[in-house]
Amino acid sequence: MSYGQIHETVKELARRVTEAGFDPDVIVAIGTGGFIPARILKTFINRPIYAVGISYYGLDNLPKATPQTIQWIDEVERKLSGKRVLVVDEVDDSRVTLEYCLKELLRHRPTEIAVVVLHNKNKEKRGHLPEEIRHYFAGRETEDLWICYPWDAEDIALHEDQARATV
Repeated sequence: MSYGQIHETVKELARRVTEAGFDPDVIVAIGTGGFIPARILKTFINRPIYAVGISYYGLDNLPKATPQTIQWIDEVERKLSGKRVLVVDEVDDSRVTLEYCLKELLRHRPTEIAVVVLHNKNKEKRGHLPEEIRHYFAGRETEDLWICYPWDAEDIALHEDQARATV
């Protein structure tokens, strides 16, 4: 996907979130992949963004035994308790990272949590969405293929050319 395609996908996701009646108090970006989509989402749903860092894949792109928290929200109780939280990530692959993050966030008693992902891979998931999650929005459904996002590209011009060629 090009940056333009991602921007349009996030714009559509914002519309769907709004039409579903979910009005978040805060956005939580799961890093690193959710940082840029969360910032684009802020353009359409103007709310504060908090960032969490959760590592599930190693430098070799292979999953670890369990996700590990790298960064968390300071004063999380005060910032999330009683709030409507919109969680953003780039891809729902195994769902292990998403499940881990949602369970951690739910411990801090938000009123409600909704999830936005750019891509949902259509495959059996190892993780599960907690039953408290009533809203889940995926920008695109996709096969179980590796997705190269522009923020991961070393040659952005080549990446953008390739993204436009696959439309």
